[in-house]
Amino acid sequence: MRERFYTRVADTLEQIRNDGLEKPERIMQAAQGAETQVGEAGNPRRVINFCANNYLGLAGDPRVVAAGNKAAETWGAGLASVRFICGTQAIHKQLEAEIAGYLGKEDAILFAAAFDANGGVFEPLLGENDAIVSDSLNHASLIDGIRLCKARRYRYANGDMAELEAMLKQARAEGAETVLIATDGVFSMDGHIAPLDRVCALADQYDALVLVDDCHATGLIGPGGRGSAAFRGCEARIDIVTGTFGKALGGAMGGFVAARAEVVALLRQRARPYLFSNALAPSVCGASLEAIAIARSAEGEQRREQLRANAARFRNGMAAAGFTLIPGEHPIVPVMLGDARLAQDMAAALLDDGVFVTGFSYPVVPLGKARIRTQLSAAHTAEQIDEAVAAFTRVGRKLGVIA
Repeated sequence: MRERFYTRVADTLEQIRNDGLEKPERIMQAAQGAETQVGEAGNPRRVINFCANNYLGLAGDPRVVAAGNKAAETWGAGLASVRFICGTQAIHKQLEAEIAGYLGKEDAILFAAAFDANGGVFEPLLGENDAIVSDSLNHASLIDGIRLCKARRYRYANGDMAELEAMLKQARAEGAETVLIATDGVFSMDGHIAPLDRVCALADQYDALVLVDDCHATGLIGPGGRGSAAFRGCEARIDIVTGTFGKALGGAMGGFVAARAEVVALLRQRARPYLFSNALAPSVCGASLEAIAIARSAEGEQRREQLRANAARFRNGMAAAGFTLIPGEHPIVPVMLGDARLAQDMAAALLDDGVFVTGFSYPVVPLGKARIRTQLSAAHTAEQIDEAVAAFTRVGRKLGVIA
């Protein structure tokens, strides 16, 4: 019986490989940045990095690194405890206050990962008499968090406001006490920015709460980099924001929920990933605090402007070369290929040509929608962007993606 289990696991892995759905891990031999080194330790190759969430270019910034090191020297390597036992230090409270203030919320609570933040936010706040209305393309962490909650679940097609309204009507007609709309602020596989102004208008009409996962928006879009709701002009209307320090805000790890003080207070008492996970490492807190300070400064605005320019330059170059892109204005630029095997082969060929990208296929994206998701950074130079477009063009022609 035991061997049957291992045989089944091996067969599943073989099927994943045969279907072109394997997700290889390339080993980096250097720090995260616009350029890095990939390969064996004795013979790494210099590559331009076009697949990191390092939007503001702060993951390897010396000030961010130094702040993380200083925090570790002051507060230790880790807490060896969850927050409510003996795992809360002053630096945790400082980071919570800083991210809440940045996003205009009363308070915030830290989690070991953004996945944990989304996994822990729903169950303590909503019960079987309540309802959650969720966008169909929400991140897996939102989907899993909603599954853990006893609230009734409704789903609307991505960005479809008519269907959202229909689901809100249905939830109200079926007697839901509290209704919460849950949506990504930026949909990570497409780069679409949610129409939150219209979502909030419907939320007002049907007396619903709004939760936004802003992992791919905090620090990089909207006035002051305050995220997708600020971008759409409705940030005061959002009830709950979840996000991360693992992308624009330093690139380390860790997540948060920012909301009214009483919501955060209840999560401290009932959110299982918070109650049963070690406190965020002091080095992560220190690095994240420095990254937030940079994001909120005049330099942060300069980096956001550079990021916008970089994304436009890359989009224009790729479109001129004949690639099929998902339109948008976010620095996520998906290059659509359709076939999973083709996406993997193209990513491997681009790596050989000096450009580090990743192919995405099912179940990360729908079947038949395989792609290479490129992501721009403020740290990319114009020369690096042009070099990447040239490599895409060479490989695309070789593989028959473009003429």
